Amino acid sequence: MDNVASPLTAIAESFELLAKLVVSLKDSSEELRLDMLCDACSLVSVLFSSLGLAFKFAELEYVSKVHDLAEASKKHVTVPTILDADVANDTVKTPGSHSRNLRRVRQGLDLIRALFEQFMSTDEYSLRDAASTAYAQVCAPYHSWTVRTAVSAGMYTLPTREQLLLKLNETNQSAEKKMRRYIDASGPVIEYIDNLYISRKITLDW
Repeated sequence: MDNVASPLTAIAESFELLAKLVVSLKDSSEELRLDMLCDACSLVSVLFSSLGLAFKFAELEYVSKVHDLAEASKKHVTVPTILDADVANDTVKTPGSHSRNLRRVRQGLDLIRALFEQFMSTDEYSLRDAASTAYAQVCAPYHSWTVRTAVSAGMYTLPTREQLLLKLNETNQSAEKKMRRYIDASGPVIEYIDNLYISRKITLDW
């Protein structure tokens, strides 16, 4: 497989760089730039599109939220400033707010992480089973019955494991290596985002 053309390569490399930066910021007064986060998150969009109709809701929501945050980066240089602005205006959980959109993007990153973990758990695990388990863990608790039902029905339209690997220009072995890299790198990034809410006494149950 041609790794140069592989979206998984770009995603793994981008999040590894982001994770190193986030870790280095722990003992620093500097904060993560919003545009850097958006650049990395935008690469993940291709994974949602590769999953077809079942994750069309996630693709549309994720892409629009990343776009909103990218636009916000023209005004807000760092990630914490968008939360601070919404806290000041009491709009953290208001639909369309940057803080709410960041929360949804974070869920998208976590959904892909969970999907990769399930995908790698066994070679016999179907993509439908992996996606169903990942969705139930990460997104279902926050979705309405209507959305959950639509997603459940859409799971039957997912590509096979082999078809997904073909779309991503990967072999099973090469994909698993890069999925593991993303899983490891996305952890610190997700934790960083969560801590921004927690440190401002904002719960994560929404």
